Parts: sequence; C-alpha cells; structure tokens
Amino acid sequence: MSPTFSSLGVRNYRVYATGAFVSNIGTWMGRVAQDWLVLTELTNHSSSALGIVTGLQFLPFLLLAPWAGMIADRYPKRRILAVTQTSLALSSLVLGLLVVTGTAQLWMVYGIALFTGIATAVDNPARQTFVSEMVPRDRLANAVSLNSASFNAGRLIGPGVAGLTIAGFGTGWTLMLNTLTFVAVLLALASMRRSELRPAPALARGKGAIREGVAYVRSRPDIQLVMLLVFVLGTFGMNFQITTALMATKEFGKGPEEYGLLGSIMAIGSLTAALLSARRAKPRLRILLVALVGFTLSTGLAAVAPSYPLFALSLVPVGLSALTALTTANAMVQLSVDPAMRGRVMALYMAIFMGGTPLGAPLIGWIGDVSGPRWTIAIGTIAVGLTLVVVSIWTARHENVQVSYESQRRPRLRIRTLPQPEVSEPVPEVAR
Repeated sequence: MSPTFSSLGVRNYRVYATGAFVSNIGTWMGRVAQDWLVLTELTNHSSSALGIVTGLQFLPFLLLAPWAGMIADRYPKRRILAVTQTSLALSSLVLGLLVVTGTAQLWMVYGIALFTGIATAVDNPARQTFVSEMVPRDRLANAVSLNSASFNAGRLIGPGVAGLTIAGFGTGWTLMLNTLTFVAVLLALASMRRSELRPAPALARGKGAIREGVAYVRSRPDIQLVMLLVFVLGTFGMNFQITTALMATKEFGKGPEEYGLLGSIMAIGSLTAALLSARRAKPRLRILLVALVGFTLSTGLAAVAPSYPLFALSLVPVGLSALTALTTANAMVQLSVDPAMRGRVMALYMAIFMGGTPLGAPLIGWIGDVSGPRWTIAIGTIAVGLTLVVVSIWTARHENVQVSYESQRRPRLRIRTLPQPEVSEPVPEVAR
C-alpha cells in the first residue's frame, strides 16, 4: 500500500475513516445551510449575526477544554464519541425541523449553536486522541493527516451539494440530510473490534488532573510555541464561514450555488495539503512556518481579488497553506506528548485553536459590517504575518534557528538549525 494511505491497512481505522468521511460531507452541508439560513432567511446579510452564531459554536471549546480533556483521558473514547455524535445528530435534526416547519428564529439558532458547541467541545479531544488507539505510533502522523484529508474531502463535496440542495429543496431539508450522515459514523464505531484497540492508560479518579495537564503544557515551551501560532491562525485567519459567505453574497452578489462552490474550491487546496502531509514521516517546525508564510501571502491576494473567479482561484493556495499548517501543528503536539497526558493536552490545544473564535468571529463580523467583506480576510493576513515576524525573531534568538530569504536565482525562504554550542548537560532534540 502507498505510504500516503498506510493507516488504511489497519481495519479499525479503515472502518472509522469510512464512517467519518460520510459524516464530514454532512457536516459541511450543515455548516453551509446554517450560514445561508442566518444570512439570507433570518437576517438581511448581517455579518454580525453570523459572527455571533460562529462564536457560540466555538465558545465551549474555550470554557470546557480542561474538563473535556479530562473526560477523554478518563473514559473509553469510543463510548464518548457515540454519545457526542448522537447529540450532534439531534441538534441538526431539531434545527432542520424548525426550518422545514417555518418556525425558526434567530435566537433559536443561537441556542442550537451553543448546544452544538458543547457537544463538539467534548467530542473533539476524544476524536483527536482516539486515532492513537487505532494505529501504531509509527503511523500516527499518517493517520492524523488522513483524518484531515477526509475532513477536507468532505469539504470538497459537502458545500457544493449543499448549494444544490438549498436551491432545489430548501435549507431545512439540507439540514435534515446532514442528520442522516451521522448514522454512518455511529455504525462505524459499533463495528470496530475492541480487541484490536490500543487504549492509553486511563486517568485515575482524583483531584488535580486538570491542573496537572496545564502544568505539563507550561513546562513545554515547544508546545506553547505551536499553540501561539494556531491561536492567531484560528482566531483571525480561519473564519472562512464568515469571510467566504460575505464575499460571495455582499461583495460579488452571488447565490447559494456560487457560495457553496467556494468551500469546494478551497477544499481542493486543503485536500492536497492533507495528502502531502500524509507522506511525511515526521512533522517539523520549518514546515509549519513556511505554511504560515504561504497563508499570509495567499490570503492577502484573496482580500484584493477584483472578481469572483479570481477570488475563488485564490482560495486554493489558502486551503493548501492553512491545512498544511494545521496538520503539521496537530501531529507535532500529538507525537511529542506523554500518552497519558494526550487527552488533556489536545483539549488545551483545541481550546487555543478554536477557543479564540468566540473572540475573533464577532470581531470579524463587526469588521465586515463597518469596513466591508475584504477586511474580514485582510485582518487575518495582518495578524498571522505580524506573529510570524515575532516568532521568527524569538526562534532565531532562543532556539538556535536561522530564518532567511534568498532572492537571487530561485527566490525561497530558508529555515535551518544552526550547530548547537557545547553544553555540560544533554539537551533534548526538537524536530525542526
């Protein structure tokens, strides 16, 4: 089997990945339908309302992260996922029924968004760390990348299908179809062979588990550096639910088909990035930094794109660079932590990444109302770019890494580790 798909040789992972792929398609259909509902059916293209909905979906990541991580470390992850996926299916069903019956109101969408966020906050660390129980350590980075490939393959298909179903049958029936896709992942979880799972040591009951997880992260500056980068990226740069919706509807005056198509076009780059990441045996800091440079440049081009076709085209490198950064960061953290701490660390990681959205999404929505859709993208370009400059200077001074740009012959960014000075005590090696 090709190294790109080596994890699919493991039966449990193969079964799980199949169910997750179907569910991912539905998830993207649900996101597009929800955003279209808020923008065009419940408000008059209010980016602030869309920002609040997005913020409510991600607020629980920030508030519940320590407890969600403790749950992932203490209880069987397959059981957790069965509960959370059922909860997410119910939330989609309720929203779909409200829309189909014509009784949906904006405050109801807010409440369902918050409930969905709570279920997802518990689901995410369990789902992230469940991968390590399905595949051996030498295939973990590959499995993480294939999960991202599945998510973005769903993103490639889901938005386009959502645009067609919204135009043909309505927003409510699109949400109902999303509800059915959760059945696939529930069947996959039920079909797995428990004897072939490799569960991490369960966290014993007692006080101090959350504090222990926080202390572990505080003792790891390498993990803190990655978390800083994904925080800025997630808070200011990854608000595509808002930015593409506003660019499609307000800037270019397009309908649901063209809006849904933007998500599918971005997924071309994201899926390519995930498959390329799956071929890498080891994630490295230099890959993360170069990907963020690419993100800064490509979002800058997207912000000034003069037409819908050029804007759509610019989303391919945006998706490529963003997903490369996220898969690299995720794998770096998962491979470097103690297995007994993985749930709590990944919960904090996801809180840093997604927990900034309750701050960033309303801000991005307000910027869209005040300054226009283009600035909702440009603010991410500026924030990520400035953070890269600061991190590059810090890394060069404290981590013995040199970042340089060669402009002659073939322009390229170079990131290399300088020879370490002799020290009296051994220094742990960190992948660059």
